[in-house]
Amino acid sequence: MQHWALTDVGVVRAQNQDTYQIEELDRNTVLCVVCDGMGGANSGNVASVIAADVFTREVKETWSAKMDMQQMELILRSALNMANLAVYEQATKFEEYRGMGTTIVALLLHGKQATLLNVGDSRGYLLDDAGIIQITTDHSLVQMMIDRGELTPEQAKVDPKKNVITRAVGTDAHIQADVFHREVKKGSNFLLCTDGLTNLVDDQEILFEVAYGENKDQCCQRLIDLAKKRGAPDNVTCLLVTV
Repeated sequence: MQHWALTDVGVVRAQNQDTYQIEELDRNTVLCVVCDGMGGANSGNVASVIAADVFTREVKETWSAKMDMQQMELILRSALNMANLAVYEQATKFEEYRGMGTTIVALLLHGKQATLLNVGDSRGYLLDDAGIIQITTDHSLVQMMIDRGELTPEQAKVDPKKNVITRAVGTDAHIQADVFHREVKKGSNFLLCTDGLTNLVDDQEILFEVAYGENKDQCCQRLIDLAKKRGAPDNVTCLLVTV
């Protein structure tokens, strides 16, 4: 198992409000987290850092190598609740943080078992010899419109409301997440990323860079460079795990 990650402020923004963490829990287990903060000039960064830190700490403290997928889901959901409350408490306590929040996408990979959790529009992909699969579903206004047949995926990419998310960490005392389980085979790749990448780079381009690009350790840089060549109006974060 190998992993790499990179985050970039992009071409337009003055501050990077994305955050990622990678934690090896044991020889066969890795926890990966990507967050994309939102809120005022500084509060988005605060939200993403708090969420990633608290989430990672809580999983580390409750992790056991004997856990099955259902137990893995429970500790991820519990960690998310703690991260959500931590962000929410700061947002309600300090005026300068009012309304801040963050997306989160997390991967707990243990041997041949993978559990992913997401809130918001940061994504988790599985890439293997069958191609590329978006495991997570965006919690966004345009995704709701796609589901209702009001927009096509192609139209959603250029819709002015494409950055409006319908769920976030820290904006409410209670939170709802989606959790996905996958059996993992050798040669599988997992990519966690923020919308700063997926708004500009499509799935087939991601697949090409991961599956066919030389030097896996440079893959995140190549993907970010591709987004930046297209203007990168948002921060861009990529995290790649190869089994």
